[in-house]
Amino acid sequence: MTVLSYLVPFVIALGGLIFFHELGHYLVARACGVKVLRFSIGFGPALWSRRLGRDGTEWVLAAVPLGGYVKMLDEREGAVAPEDLPRAFNRQPVGKRMSIVAAGPAANLLLAIALYVVLYTVGVREPVARIDPPAESLAARVGLLSGDRVLAVDGRAVASLPQLRWEVLAAAMRRNEVALEVERAGERLVFSLPLTGVVVDHGNDDVMVQLGLVPWRPPLEPVVGSVAPGSPAERAGIVPGMRVRAIEGKEIADWRELVEIVRAHPGETLRFTLEYDGVVTEREVFAEPTDDGQGGTIGRIGVAVRPPSDETFLVSVRYPPIQAAGMALRQTWEVSTMTLRLFGRMLLGEASLKNLSGPLTIADYAGQTARMGLEHYLRFVALVSISLGVLNLLPVPILDGGHLLYYSLEAVRGRPLSERAMEIGQQIGLALLLTLMAIALFNDVSRIWSSVSG
Repeated sequence: MTVLSYLVPFVIALGGLIFFHELGHYLVARACGVKVLRFSIGFGPALWSRRLGRDGTEWVLAAVPLGGYVKMLDEREGAVAPEDLPRAFNRQPVGKRMSIVAAGPAANLLLAIALYVVLYTVGVREPVARIDPPAESLAARVGLLSGDRVLAVDGRAVASLPQLRWEVLAAAMRRNEVALEVERAGERLVFSLPLTGVVVDHGNDDVMVQLGLVPWRPPLEPVVGSVAPGSPAERAGIVPGMRVRAIEGKEIADWRELVEIVRAHPGETLRFTLEYDGVVTEREVFAEPTDDGQGGTIGRIGVAVRPPSDETFLVSVRYPPIQAAGMALRQTWEVSTMTLRLFGRMLLGEASLKNLSGPLTIADYAGQTARMGLEHYLRFVALVSISLGVLNLLPVPILDGGHLLYYSLEAVRGRPLSERAMEIGQQIGLALLLTLMAIALFNDVSRIWSSVSG
């Protein structure tokens, strides 16, 4: 994989999210009559700048693209001409100041809603919510069987496997029982799954795995459906349509056998026997070491199976515009509340700090989802946009939520906090933010190290 295959999707996603965040601040500031001096994407030296508009606002692209800011006219930051005093930020009523500050996170949440509306309206094809509980798993013990199709979770209809995963994860965050309505041989049955002991944590198995809600898979022919650009498979000359006959002399009858062998040999070169248009050839393919997300390492060659045509496996998820808007609002709300719950559990020590991800992990996911297709990439952008909006609303000095806290106290007290109090708050907020960033970066490096060290 080339660095650009990760960097370009990452820069596009992050740059776009920062732009929308700052645009929220900018538009509401202008609507409130505040003069904006600078709109900057990034920090540090300017790579590009232009002065636009009647106020001569400076629009800047800076060297360090990990953030941005909107600089408004403010007497606390320099002298203000008498005729511009009514347009200074610090002269605005507290309600207007709160609106300007809240507009940035609100813009990120609105962007996520818009992306979800597009996805739900256009429609996507996803695996049906059909399960295959392993023997002795919790799902098997309560009576669920292989091939059961889940129709609803706690009364909320699900059509696809991603929807099922989301609803179960949301229920696990609430720490209660979850009721699954399933279809079996034309009958509708309801089963209750206790969630006691289920752990929502980066270092533990996926919640679906813990419950035994393993996705059902139809027999898959070992035929390559797609090859990731720059992957070991592409370098070895593998192309879509090739059938894998054997690996290291072992015959392959099902795609899952291929996956298991590749995953079990990270860092090794494997001999593939392939058939294409009746011609049998052999290729040496390197199994690239990859972090499995649980502290281990697996092999990956960068191929995906040719999707089955069986309609019992895939379902088209699409909604009318109004219903899509409702789904988008619900999805954004639930992701937001789940983000807050997870953050709160990390603060209380009930969830691992390994859940924090930094720019390296985000870049990795950006590259992976971009290669999977536009729908997956837009879902990723929406998720990061929600996270950015929610985390900025936390009542931490230096973040937008910290400023909202200051202005709320001012509204209650009838006067602003002292400069000294706000200065101390900013120092505490900066220390906390730098600590979280350091932990996230450490997690990133640890995941990369575990994937390359084996």
